[in-house]
Parts: sequence; structure tokens; C-alpha cells
Amino acid sequence: FSSFSCFLLLSFFFFPCLSYYRSELIIVTTLCVPLLLLGLLGNILTILVVWLRPQMRSTTYLYLSSMAVSDILMLVLMPLDLYKLWWFRPWLLGDAVCKLSQFVSECCTFSSILHMTALGAERYLAVCFPLRARLLVTRGRVRALIAALWVVALLSSAPVLVLVGVESVEGGDPECRITQFAQASGLMTAMLWLCNLYFIIPLTLLSLLYGLIARTLRQRAHAHRDHTHRQTLRMMVVIVLVFVLCWLPFHVGRTLFSLTPDPSAALYYISQYFNLVSFVLFYLSAAINPLLYNVLSARYRANVRSMLHLPPGPTASTPAQQNTPGLGQLPV
Repeated sequence: FSSFSCFLLLSFFFFPCLSYYRSELIIVTTLCVPLLLLGLLGNILTILVVWLRPQMRSTTYLYLSSMAVSDILMLVLMPLDLYKLWWFRPWLLGDAVCKLSQFVSECCTFSSILHMTALGAERYLAVCFPLRARLLVTRGRVRALIAALWVVALLSSAPVLVLVGVESVEGGDPECRITQFAQASGLMTAMLWLCNLYFIIPLTLLSLLYGLIARTLRQRAHAHRDHTHRQTLRMMVVIVLVFVLCWLPFHVGRTLFSLTPDPSAALYYISQYFNLVSFVLFYLSAAINPLLYNVLSARYRANVRSMLHLPPGPTASTPAQQNTPGLGQLPV
């Protein structure tokens, strides 16, 4: 489902003997550990720079700091997912850990998608209806909306608490897996459709919104504010594209397994590659955003360097010079 862990569980449901060569697991672990360290460092820096630097408390960066919280929670679960790759059976951590880890991962994934969609809608208002955006888009309202997005993500993820659990299949060792009740009751199919909608609908909306923003900016005369909007649009489009590219193998693989009535041995081997590629890309999507902010936003880069007491770059402006509306900041 929307988290890699649920995709892995789905693979185990179809292929209970799914396993990997030790060399493959070593490669995946070697790739993921640096992602864990760099992702935690980058996302923690994002939260700190937004909340400790007043000039970074724009509405855009409020969304991005909340997304950083989501990414941190997903990265914290990486050791548990690595444990499942190396020793998926027997499950020794209990039913509560099985359910809560899947629930948190699912919730964070839904939350990130909702945040990107809300941020796209805000950018649309800021560019296409700037006067209305001044009235509607305030920091207080954005904070309330962010809280509402988390509530929606929590509610959407609640079925996962029933979807997965610790079961012993045919008298074997206990596994953290998709339950037989979820499969027999249709809950697994319902969650599959919900997760597909969570991917397709936001992606469609974001494509439409960013297309309208780009058309509006092309039709207007160039101005300083339009330059700022173009910078923000460029950053957000790159973030969305990276998200889609990181998640595409996951969605292809999940649909492949879910819609195949009688998986074959060939599909078993294909599943191994989909699992491993999806695993790495899943955590890459959680770790890469701070790097994108640093590359695409001079304002973010300058404030991080200032917070860490590092000298500014050769072409960077100081944070004090960036108190005027900058990247991702509505002049409210």
C-alpha cells in the first residue's frame, strides 16, 4: 500500500517464501544507511531553520517543515523495515509494533501527499489571485490547515490497524503480515483503491494547478514578484517530480501483485527486484527534499548557513537582506 512496508507484506502474502541473497541485502542496507543519516540530518535542519529563523516562517516553509516531520518519522522506521528484509520470519516484536509501524508509515505517506496538494493550491492562489490570497492565506490558517491534513491522514490510515497483524500461517512461525480477515473481507482491495486514489487524484490536481500557474506567469509582464513565484514554482515542480519518480516503481509493483490472480514463478523473481528498488526509492523520497531545498532555494541555503554559523557563499545574500518577501513567502 502507500508505504513500502505494506508493499513488502503484500509480496509476502502472495509469496510466503520470499527471500533475498545476502549480497543483495548488504547492497540495499549499504545504500539505505547513508540515506537514513543524511535524511535525518537534513530534515531536522529544515525544521530548525523554519522555527528558529523568523524570516523563514513563510506559509510555504510551514508546509515544508511539516513534511519534514513526516519524513523523519518514516526514516526512523527504516531500521524496522531493514529488519523485515533480513528476518521477516519469525516476527518477534509483537502485534502492537507490527500494527503501529505500518500505521505510522501509512499516515506519513498520506500526510506528505496532502501537504504537497495543499501547497500547490496555495501557490495557485498566490500567483493567479494575489489579492484574495492576501486575505485567505495567513500563517494562522495555514497552521490550522496543516493540523487538519494530519487528522485526515490519521483517519485514512486507521484501516491499516486491522489490515495487518501477527499471524501464524498453517502452523508456521508468526509473521507480521496482511491478515486473512483483511483479504477475505475485501479490506485489502478497498485499501488498494484508496491508496491509488491518494496517488492519482493529487497528481492530477497538481498537474492542473502548476499548469495554470505557468500559463499565468507567461502571460504577465516580468516583475520581481513574478520572479519569486517562478523560483517557488520551479522548486515545487521538482519536489513533485522527484516524489512521483521515487514512487512509480512502488505503484507499478503493487498493482502488478494485486491484480494478478495466480502469480507465477516468473513474477516471484520480478517481485524481488521491485521490492528492493522500491525500498531504496521509498527512503530516497524521504531523505532528498532538504537537498532539493538547498540546491533550489538561495534563501533556505543562506539561512541554514547562518544558523550553523558558517560563512555565506560567494553569491549568497545574508538572511537579514532576505526579510523582504522571498522564495515561497506571501507578502502578507
